[in-house]
Amino acid sequence: MAAAGGSPSIVEYFGGEDGYRCGYCKNETGNLSHGMWAHSMTVQDYQDLIDRGWRRSGKYVYKPIMNQTCCPQYTIRCQALHFQTSKSHKKVLKKMLKFLSKGDVPKVVSEEEPMDSHIEDVGACDFAYKGESHVSQSELTPLGVDHAERVENEDQDTGEKKEEGNVHKVESDSLRLHADKETPVPGEPSRSAKGVHAPPKPGKGADLSKPPCRKAKDIRKERKLQKLLQNQTCTVEGSQLQAADQVFLLQNSKSKTNQPKTIEDFVFVSLPDDAQHKLEVRVVRSSPPSSQFKATFQESYQVYKRYQMVVHKDPPDKPTINQFTRFLCDSPLEAENAPNGPECGYGSFHQQYWLDGKIIAVGVIDILPYCVSSVYLYYDPDYSFLSLGVYSALREIAFTRQLHEKAPDLCFYYMGFYIHSCPKMRYKGQYRPSDLLCPETYIWTPIEQCLPLLEHSKYCRFNQDGKAVDEGRIKELGRVRVLHKRTVMPYSVYKKRRKGPSDEASVQQYASLVGQTCSERMLLFRS
Repeated sequence: MAAAGGSPSIVEYFGGEDGYRCGYCKNETGNLSHGMWAHSMTVQDYQDLIDRGWRRSGKYVYKPIMNQTCCPQYTIRCQALHFQTSKSHKKVLKKMLKFLSKGDVPKVVSEEEPMDSHIEDVGACDFAYKGESHVSQSELTPLGVDHAERVENEDQDTGEKKEEGNVHKVESDSLRLHADKETPVPGEPSRSAKGVHAPPKPGKGADLSKPPCRKAKDIRKERKLQKLLQNQTCTVEGSQLQAADQVFLLQNSKSKTNQPKTIEDFVFVSLPDDAQHKLEVRVVRSSPPSSQFKATFQESYQVYKRYQMVVHKDPPDKPTINQFTRFLCDSPLEAENAPNGPECGYGSFHQQYWLDGKIIAVGVIDILPYCVSSVYLYYDPDYSFLSLGVYSALREIAFTRQLHEKAPDLCFYYMGFYIHSCPKMRYKGQYRPSDLLCPETYIWTPIEQCLPLLEHSKYCRFNQDGKAVDEGRIKELGRVRVLHKRTVMPYSVYKKRRKGPSDEASVQQYASLVGQTCSERMLLFRS
């Protein structure tokens, strides 16, 4: 998948020797991670990186050093297409419906829902400041092709593989999204390894040759579809979701009788004419900022400020506009559009929850080739009785399913990190079915198989095949792409040109962490 001008990812690697304060166990130096500053990044590269345990905070991209950090953080994803709504999830969805239709406010407000805190990213915010880049934009702009060709010839007579000597003008062909289902995606485990469910075996499912039985209430529900979403709408960048799409989602959500209710049954339901409140969910592009994002920036920031002060007990001067912008609005992800992609495109967005014309919550999300990735949530503390952390996660799962209708490869909801050693952070395991990423082989493993291992040790290799290795590991260091003096070249060429002490150990570490595929696509900045 190529960015709109085919520009590649450009990163500066910072290593990871210093320890930071841990937001979970409060250890002052126990939080250990590798980090890099992403000046720009394609959505395919970021997808491949999060599938190797990386995560972003603003433009800072970091990967916990799993076998050393005090509280290991395992990448967790929910299989959105097979998501099972739990009792407590339904309770939250019903609570919202009662509030919207009748104005009911629960008499007893339950304790702070864990999903509302997302405390992992608050800590990430601090080291994003320390790791910021100071390289000028001009240094990051590769020169034209004529300059690149001179470098290409330099390595001709070395006897190395010819392609190692090639220095290409920044190009887009290697960055395309692998949309063809038969083509394996580089650096991705096979479909079977990803745990995608197979169609049911004969005799195990409904007889699709016969018309489905219909209950009277289903027929009544269908009549109500004309009134669908008068009070609950979902808007993507100003264009309301097609009514036909909403109807399709609702019909599909409960196509077989006696099926448990899905999120869509609660979310896309028509409310009575005299409903007390109106909720609208709008998806606006945050990077580059759309006109809708700019128009609502101040209101959104004020919600964030109140949230940080009330929920996270920040002093009034701490949640600054600068912090808000760098942490939750800035993103290295390039906006990309593909014919087989979602209508809104790929990249970074804010999902705004508008109640009666004002913003009450914002979910910061990335839309990537295979997933919606949750970055952060903040909300107006006056509405904490609505359990907006859980509600927004359920809406994001429903949103993932909605995007899947147009973009078939997009079928997972990534929830960031699962931290078993911190009991407060185990709630993410309640969104089933979900998988954790093996920190050694980068294969997804059902969470049920991981939990018994985590009870014995906070750091675990989940892949039980002792012979299995990281299939995406670095095999040829010379092929790592480097940007040096505005020229793109393989590391094999750069190494000969470099003056001063060798940087091979640092480049080797970088390449082993991002993997061969990303190391050959992304540009590693060298001054």
